[in-house]
Amino acid sequence: MSTSNADLLKSLKIDRNAPPPASSKRGLWIALAVIAALLVLAIAGWALFGRDKGTEVQTSEVVAIGNGGGSPSVLDATGYVVARRMATVSSKITGKVREILIEEGQQVEAGQIMATLDPIDANAQRDLSQSQVLAARSQIDSVRAQLKDAESNAARLGSLVGQKLISRAQFEQAVAQRDSLRAQVTTAQRNAQVASASLKIAEHSVDNTIVRAPFAGVVIAKAAQPGEIVSPLSAGGGFTRTGIGTIVDMDSLEVEVEVGEAFIGRVKPGMVTETVLNAYQDWKIPGKVIAIIPAADRGKATVKVRVGLDAKDPRIVPDMGARVGFLEEVKPVESNAKPGVLAPAAAIVQRGGKDVAFIVDGEQARQRSVTLGRSLGDDREVLQGLAGGDRVILAPSDKLVDGARVRLAREDSGADANNE
Repeated sequence: MSTSNADLLKSLKIDRNAPPPASSKRGLWIALAVIAALLVLAIAGWALFGRDKGTEVQTSEVVAIGNGGGSPSVLDATGYVVARRMATVSSKITGKVREILIEEGQQVEAGQIMATLDPIDANAQRDLSQSQVLAARSQIDSVRAQLKDAESNAARLGSLVGQKLISRAQFEQAVAQRDSLRAQVTTAQRNAQVASASLKIAEHSVDNTIVRAPFAGVVIAKAAQPGEIVSPLSAGGGFTRTGIGTIVDMDSLEVEVEVGEAFIGRVKPGMVTETVLNAYQDWKIPGKVIAIIPAADRGKATVKVRVGLDAKDPRIVPDMGARVGFLEEVKPVESNAKPGVLAPAAAIVQRGGKDVAFIVDGEQARQRSVTLGRSLGDDREVLQGLAGGDRVILAPSDKLVDGARVRLAREDSGADANNE
């Protein structure tokens, strides 16, 4: 009995040198992994929800004016490239096209043949007029021969009647015959003149079967094909062409824009302009205002303005969209004057009685004191405090302070991504 109790107590003794069971180590690692995952989730949650995202702002880029080398735009307007000399060339007569000698994009000179019509009818009329001229001239020769004989007879009878060898009635009859033939000669000469004029008309009709370019330019449309009937009046209805082709004088291209009545006072004839075509955004074409059309559109409340282009380039074609900036007259500046920039007026605010603007520096707003110049439409000239390329915050709130965290509005972020 005592031996059994001793064995029992011995079995209950803890062996300090024995290795721990494998299950206990696995549980410890699982606990540590759970704790680490909770820490990661906590950090991510703070980054997503607890961190200050900053105030959402809209920005605009500051544009450098330059040190006397440029001038700011006082007004922008959109319009289209138009040609002052553009013509749809047609024939002067109705006829069937025999051949077309032009193609789209072809350069033509003034007087160059563009097409020819079937000349059969015109040639027949010309041949008839030539025959009439020849007949009139033959008639003149015949009557002149008769007149010569009548004048000799009248002269002979005149001497005889003085000698009373013939009756006076015979003499007067000879004189009447002579005068009649003289009148017939005059009539024949006039008939010959009429026939000659008719021949000239017939020759013009033959020439009208040849269609020529009225001025030098580029063919932008080919409207007819051989075998078709063309007419300047479209006498044949819908199956009759009214033109051979359309040509444009590329040297006469200009831009026509519509300016609102409220801003037309800013535009002056001869004013310097800068045109940017929608197709070539990086190409600034210098020019000037040709004329302000003295008529307003009642429905649109706009006035048309013609703008000339100093550049002559094949890339400029009619009906292209364009944006025209009307530039302020450049004034001489001192050689040591610093270049200014153009910033939106909405970006300039008052802080402590001073003019300031906020620029975006990474994710923070930085306050800049600025020195202002002229007001140019919706922009302000900034002489000091900003540089070209700075992004200023538009309409900053009163709570925005220097160093505050900001984030760009979605449209600004999209614009930056597109620019990249």
